[in-house]
Amino acid sequence: MASYRRDLAVRAAVAQGLLATGAPEAPGATGTPGAPGTPGTPGTPGTPGAPVVALLDTAGIRASAAALTGAFAAVSRGEALHAFAVKACPLVPVLRLLADAGIGAEVASPGELALARAAGLPPSRTVLDSPAKTPAELREALALGIAVNADNLQELARIDALAASAPTSSPLGLRVNPQIGAGTIGALSTATASSKFGVALRDEGAREAVVQAYLDRPRLTRLHTHTGSQGVPLTLMAQGVRAAYELAEEINAKAGRRQVDTLDIGGGLPVNFSSDEETPTYADYARLLAATVPGLLDGRYRLVTEFGRSLLAKHGTVLARVEYTKTSGGRPIAVTHAGVQLATRTVYAPEAWPLRILAYDSEGRPRAGGVTVQDVAGPACFAGDLLATGRALPLLHPGDVVAVPDTGAYAFAHHYAYNSLPRPAVHGFTLAGDGTVSFVTVRPAQTPREIVAEAGGAHADALVR
Repeated sequence: MASYRRDLAVRAAVAQGLLATGAPEAPGATGTPGAPGTPGTPGTPGTPGAPVVALLDTAGIRASAAALTGAFAAVSRGEALHAFAVKACPLVPVLRLLADAGIGAEVASPGELALARAAGLPPSRTVLDSPAKTPAELREALALGIAVNADNLQELARIDALAASAPTSSPLGLRVNPQIGAGTIGALSTATASSKFGVALRDEGAREAVVQAYLDRPRLTRLHTHTGSQGVPLTLMAQGVRAAYELAEEINAKAGRRQVDTLDIGGGLPVNFSSDEETPTYADYARLLAATVPGLLDGRYRLVTEFGRSLLAKHGTVLARVEYTKTSGGRPIAVTHAGVQLATRTVYAPEAWPLRILAYDSEGRPRAGGVTVQDVAGPACFAGDLLATGRALPLLHPGDVVAVPDTGAYAFAHHYAYNSLPRPAVHGFTLAGDGTVSFVTVRPAQTPREIVAEAGGAHADALVR
């Protein structure tokens, strides 16, 4: 169903002029042998479109939110706050949609907190995490009553001082690192022996110091851990949660009461980037937690989760026009307008972050027929700007459309401004019963004027005065 909605949305984006029309190949142009240019279809009058746009499937996002809440409700007798990791898609309309679907917000900077507040997220459904919170950032969160997870014991002392001068209703917790190992992507593994996050529980004296910190602070009622995300197996994630649960039980036993009443288990569910199948599922993870840490879900602890990528990735698609085709060393190359500015991780670490490429003709219809091994290149001025290398696809023509699925998280909302390429427009779409696709603007495309403003345009003479 998701692929069906996507195919209809691609064609509608072309027909309604959101994506720039494909220009026919100039007379006498060579291009790839046997691949003449395909004229495009005029877009909506007055809307020339852009050569690259991003689409968000509203129904898919709602379905993921429902799958998350339903999966944990099926195995847990306690309350749960499912907070979306704002870093995965920091767009206010997306946060508002998720809030409408029952999802809160996990923020890790003043900017992300501002986005969550702009989306209408109340303090009671917002959690602040960050390894480098400033006094001003903490002061704001404590004044608002937002839940705060301290990253280390120094930060706890800072919170003590701030709370002494201005009492707060914020629920307070501490992040711990169970040091249980890494997944296949080191940069996203946060429970390694030397991770920068949290208090390292296996370091000498650290566990005892954490327990004492709780005994000295009766208002410290939460415990937070997060093992990692993409590339981290579910079994390792569950081991990290079990380590935090066991620590909470130890603290409560020594306190002689249920001081720790909430466990924040982070997020990190990996995403399958190789097909449209959504695996693993939230239900898979929830059932594994029920088997691995049954006490977590028996109703004694409130639960907080912080999923990000898994809620959004499958529901975003980047569309880009093929501007030119050529051959180099005998290999066909399609030059498009989507590259490092959107798929930054894929370009710099293609083995860890491969993305699928789907081929459509100039009218947005799926291309069929035989496949040809070819490269799909982006617009940036360096040789490594490639979305795919040696990929078997229907031969792409100038004016065609390439779609890059699974880009709803950490892609078009995290622009890499190489060559001052503009941020693309983001459009949400819905599908009516008769197959009609309707679009709404989530974020307009960045203009040249805005690029100049960001680059200090108002201060052009600052260095020559």
